[in-house]
Amino acid sequence: MAATVTPADFFIEAWTHLPAHRGMGKSLSYRHHQPLQPGQLVHLPVGRQTLLGVVSRCATTLPPNSTLAPHELKPLAEVLSHCPPLGADWMRLIEFTAHYYRRSPGEVAIMALPTLLKEATDANLVKRLQRLHDKKPPATSPTPDPAKRLNPEQQQAMNALVAHAGPSLLHGATGSGKTEVYLQRMQRILEEDEQSQILVMVPEINLTPQLEQLMKGRFAHLGPQAVISLHSGLPTAQRLNNWLMAHLGNARIVLGTRLSIFASLPRLRLIVVDEEHDPSFKQGDGPRHSARDLAVFRGHQLGIPVILASATPSLESWNNSAPAPNAKPNYLRVSMPSRQGDQPMPELVVVDMNRFGRSVWLSPTLEQAMRARLDASEQVLLLLNRRGFAPVLYCPDCQWTSDCAHCSAHQVLHKADHRLHCHHCGAQTRVPTTCPSCGGQQILGLGQGTEQIEEELIERLSSWQKPNGQPVNILRMDADTVRLKGQLTAQLNAFHDGQADVLVGTQMVAKGHDFQRVGLVAALNPDGALFSSDFRAPERLFALLMQAAGRAGRDPKRSATLPAQMWIQTHYPQHHLFTHLRHFDYAAFAEEELSARQSVGLPPFVHQALLRTEARQAGATLSALNHMHSACTDLAARLDMPLTVHQPVPMSMSKLAGVHRAQMLVEANSRKTLQGFLQVWDAELAPAMRQQKGLLRWAWDVDPVSI
Repeated sequence: MAATVTPADFFIEAWTHLPAHRGMGKSLSYRHHQPLQPGQLVHLPVGRQTLLGVVSRCATTLPPNSTLAPHELKPLAEVLSHCPPLGADWMRLIEFTAHYYRRSPGEVAIMALPTLLKEATDANLVKRLQRLHDKKPPATSPTPDPAKRLNPEQQQAMNALVAHAGPSLLHGATGSGKTEVYLQRMQRILEEDEQSQILVMVPEINLTPQLEQLMKGRFAHLGPQAVISLHSGLPTAQRLNNWLMAHLGNARIVLGTRLSIFASLPRLRLIVVDEEHDPSFKQGDGPRHSARDLAVFRGHQLGIPVILASATPSLESWNNSAPAPNAKPNYLRVSMPSRQGDQPMPELVVVDMNRFGRSVWLSPTLEQAMRARLDASEQVLLLLNRRGFAPVLYCPDCQWTSDCAHCSAHQVLHKADHRLHCHHCGAQTRVPTTCPSCGGQQILGLGQGTEQIEEELIERLSSWQKPNGQPVNILRMDADTVRLKGQLTAQLNAFHDGQADVLVGTQMVAKGHDFQRVGLVAALNPDGALFSSDFRAPERLFALLMQAAGRAGRDPKRSATLPAQMWIQTHYPQHHLFTHLRHFDYAAFAEEELSARQSVGLPPFVHQALLRTEARQAGATLSALNHMHSACTDLAARLDMPLTVHQPVPMSMSKLAGVHRAQMLVEANSRKTLQGFLQVWDAELAPAMRQQKGLLRWAWDVDPVSI
């Protein structure tokens, strides 16, 4: 028998995880005996499940589009009444993100909330909140680390940031002291408003320990809960606790990765996006939002300043900070071209590897330079963006390669566990003793990974001694060596403390670290990115190499006997990228790249959206997109919209974890035109897309960072 609806019942609409491709609408309807505020967290009965939801509307009448009678609505399973509702600005952020990136609000909202909230009952929350409240502050207030004295260039940048209320691009050379500038900007805001909150975002988890330690020391007087971190590497319980402290206003500074842009911060007064150029700020699955772009939107929504900091800004941000003809730039550009202590940028040494065989990974000249640094008690950083021992196994008799059975990629040899690993789907197989195809006895490893470099360096330097008579210590840092909790911090501390002399690592060692004793940095094999099919590859490589160079010579007190150096081993020494890098002239490189992109119609001068499809059968993805290509072309013509709808193609990795993938690119000269088209597409063509047979899922990727 249907439950009776009493006059006191209220009708509740709530967001929950409803993927847009299923077409279930933006929210679900329920009834409750009391009114609830929008933003209130609730548990919803959905089929046989109970899901976390966020109230989006409470009314005494059903919405006009409701297909259910009042007595057919289910009651809410539970209201998390002891957790204050999420604010109106947070709700608007979720709605904007869902609309712009073509997802459902529930997908975005639930992704943004801590996983443990899905299981938490109201009673459990009461206990958790009480424990957080009962935490005793230290008996004595610790003395904060003193702020550093700003040099004239830093002070000028600081004054400009204080005077500007909108988004600012803080463009400074590596080692110019950008961090100190935005730390002091933060300090002013925290002093002006004793309840203010600040969000600081970094692109990767490995950048949080050093910055968090720095901030906790600088703002120690604010209390032990004043600085918290929010990222996926935290234990689930700690992540929920930190989220609650931010939501309740207890945390004054939140340091996080891309999902932290959705942190509930009721008194937010400043957003800082460090290393704003990094593509990691773009979500790679689910709602594919750009945390950097949403930071700018959130700042505009709240009327608060946003600082985008980088030595190598994204070309989008660089273009936004350049004055257009007869118009003001969207961002204020604040430049800091000098390093602290008047330290020069490292000397750039480009080694032409054509002089050596293809199998040579370390040129004799670079090895001599490394030994000179070790003799001077300096540290060396070697950058190779390939982990494992060898990127692929190869049979010279039949040309067999160690392909992954589930992905369109090679399996990588890892010598530590003597297995082949796919770095995309995680599949592992034993290393074959003979060729699986022809039975050949000789299987070769092609190329080098960080594991092989570490092994060969240990062998080469085994007889070498430092001036103190101690042997040379080699440290490797990549996703394999920092997998377990605490390993990343331990390895960074070991290198900072001088326990290792040579650090071999992937791109994680090149970003944001303040290694004071590094005198030489070398990129061993950067050529793979020069001729990538992705038009953004040169921009990313320039940023990576310039960031890596910035790790050398950061100590203002270092001896000038051996100038800091950045070595690059390449088979293409005349490439224009290295020409600009020789002078560390990002501005010239950016202007050349922007000019080239404008001439051929690439972002940021056009706006793009990718319709991506996934299916178990390869034909299903392209079949659906070919049908949609015709429909989109006809729709654009009927709407008289200046759009380009490109032919569907397989993705660069056409198969991932057994799933085939394809995509179709749509381009427009204006963001407004593209968004208008996508809105009409949702209403008119999305139902037809849902009827395509064989698809597992599909979704739009608006403003993609890889094609």
